[in-house]
Parts: sequence; C-alpha cells; structure tokens
Amino acid sequence: MSRGGPSGRGAASAACTVLIADDHPLFRTALRGALGSMLPGSVVHEADSFHALKAAVAAHPDLDLILLDLDMPGARGFSSLLWLRGEHPTVPIVVVSGQAQPALMRRAMDFGASGFIPKSADPGVMAGAVRTVLDGGMWVPPEISRTDAQDAEQDQARRIASLTPQQFRVLMMVADGLLNKQIAHEIGVTEATVKVHIAAIMRKLGLFRRTQLAVLAQRLTLAENASLRVDDAAGDAEDAE
Repeated sequence: MSRGGPSGRGAASAACTVLIADDHPLFRTALRGALGSMLPGSVVHEADSFHALKAAVAAHPDLDLILLDLDMPGARGFSSLLWLRGEHPTVPIVVVSGQAQPALMRRAMDFGASGFIPKSADPGVMAGAVRTVLDGGMWVPPEISRTDAQDAEQDQARRIASLTPQQFRVLMMVADGLLNKQIAHEIGVTEATVKVHIAAIMRKLGLFRRTQLAVLAQRLTLAENASLRVDDAAGDAEDAE
C-alpha cells in the first residue's frame, strides 16, 4: 500500500531530519543508533513527553519523519497522534509502540499514521518501514491486513482526524469533564465561542448530544479498541448518572 509523499520529500537515501518521541531513554538511544545505520548523515532530535514533543516540533519545522510512541507522559490514548495530524499534517508519522494489537494498529493508521512498527520488530522490518514512509508510502503491518475493518469505525476515525487543533483541544477538555465556562477560560475565548466549537465538532462527528460527545472523547483517551460509534443509548446512560 502506498501513497504520494505529502510534501514531496526525497527518497530515503537522502539525509533526513527525524524526531524520536519516546519516554524510554534506552529505546531512544537504540533507535538513534539504528537510524544512524539506516540513514547516514541524518539529524535526529528527541522528545520524552508530549510537552517536549510539541516544543521539538515547533523548534524544528523541517522534520522529515516523526517516530512516535503513543504512551508518553502528558499523552492519553491517541491524543499525541491526533494533535500532530492537526498541527502538522504534512509530516509523516510512524507509531513505534510496545503494544502490537491489530486493532490498535488499524486505529492508528485510520487516525493518520503513515506506519506502525511494534517495538519487538527486528531491525530489518524497522528499516524497511522507515524507508517506505520516507519514500512517500505507507507501511501497513501484515497483522492488520488480516483484520476485518469496520467501515463505520474507519469513517468516524477519519472524521476525528479532520478536527482542527482547536476543536481537538476542546474535545479533550470535554473528555476531562470541563464545563463550557472552564473551557473558555483555558483557551482564552468566550463561552459563546466554546459553544460554537462544540456544535461544529458534533456536526463533524455526526453526534446530537453533548453526552455522546463526552463518551466518545473519553474513549479517545484509551489506546485500545474502544468503539468510536456512540449511539443514543450511550448518551442516555450518561444522562442518567
């Protein structure tokens, strides 16, 4: 499976600028060494938290690739991946994770990752995946090629990935249980503007009630196969609490 490079980056043989976002220093060191062998002359930056990831991306706008661990301090579920896709849609992202469930891989790809490499993968697999993505393709793990993807789930995942950075920020605050007034204070806008954001998010995601939105937002904080489909019954259950 392949696609055209989103920003016209050159082949993997050229020197690249790569960001490794992972909170385990030993793994970062090992991955840096592997990249040195794969991509001689490349510049490698590191981040050990979601906050550091944001700072590194801002400081290095010329990134050719981000290798991202979903499970870092400050990140919840797919929040770091979705934030990157919203803020920096042209930079390819390969998720490198200690979790290797096919459903998790599929969800990460649906949310805009260009590849998914289990940390248990051998160096040859990792090298092939990185080169494929740098050449403008997508590296799809063989585990998910055998997974029956549900069209409705994929469609909702793509809708979520299409949220603007501000809309996603609001969505995560809804997941935290913040009221409109509190969200307005956090992002420096009026309460009326927050209501406009929430209405736009619900319209994009095909939801009709704020309780449905809260259920979906909370599921996004779980890096697992939580359903992205929220029906009226889920909203009713939340309302009853």
